[in-house]
Amino acid sequence: MALVKAKIRVGHSPDPDDAFMFYAIAHEKVKTDGITFSHVIEDIESLNRRALQAELEVTALSAFAFFEVADKYALMPCGASIGDNYGPMLISKKSIYPKELEGKKIAVPGLHTTAYLALRLFLPNFKEVVVGFDKILEAVERGDADAGLVIHEGQLTYERLGFKKVADLGEWFYEMTKLPLPLGVDVIRKNLGRDVMRKVTKILKTSIEYGLKNRDEALRYALKFGRGIESDTADRFVGMYVNDYTVNMGKKGKEGLLALQRAAMDFGFLNKEAKIEWVDM
Repeated sequence: MALVKAKIRVGHSPDPDDAFMFYAIAHEKVKTDGITFSHVIEDIESLNRRALQAELEVTALSAFAFFEVADKYALMPCGASIGDNYGPMLISKKSIYPKELEGKKIAVPGLHTTAYLALRLFLPNFKEVVVGFDKILEAVERGDADAGLVIHEGQLTYERLGFKKVADLGEWFYEMTKLPLPLGVDVIRKNLGRDVMRKVTKILKTSIEYGLKNRDEALRYALKFGRGIESDTADRFVGMYVNDYTVNMGKKGKEGLLALQRAAMDFGFLNKEAKIEWVDM
């Protein structure tokens, strides 16, 4: 059987969960047999924009952004960040009801993020203030926005920094659908061909499994991407978004993704319902 070779640029965000997933690839702990990887590390909204141009062969991106590029990219069943009854947090400086934010300014981490889509489904009428995901709490603190939509480790740290929870959008999505909320997914460009797509997907799955089996080692690496958070917070955050769903989305993960796509279509946030192609593992 011929050796399948390819040079793959893989985009992922500078976050502990993504770093944890890609640790074994980055440190050559798994065999890549003819596939060479180079890492493009950027925030998720930058990766979403790159994906719209199909720049990278493999990339992490928001599930919402994936719906817009499903004609160019196939979905890898591994590598997804899925909130099972938890997810992006809507926070403010004081305790308020969600309805009180109608028409108000809310700091969001990007217009292509799944968190933004979920917030639009939850609270259709608000004015978005787009800031970097790591600047959301600052924007609310300064009064640039009445509330903020927090993703990544801010979901665990907002409370001790003096902010109040208005709503957990993963919790809300579960109440509505009884399904988990897929936030980020990993995708691969279809024009690479089926053999390369399958091989790269298998390597990523092996890398995730290596991290889960060698947790302390992978976590030490992931901590470098934690923006100064403590190791127990990083461990909790990785546990939220690198788990059995990350090894394989499975039936529930896929159903959650399709439910999110249908909702986006029904509420007019997507122009077309692209057919999702899954890579076989």
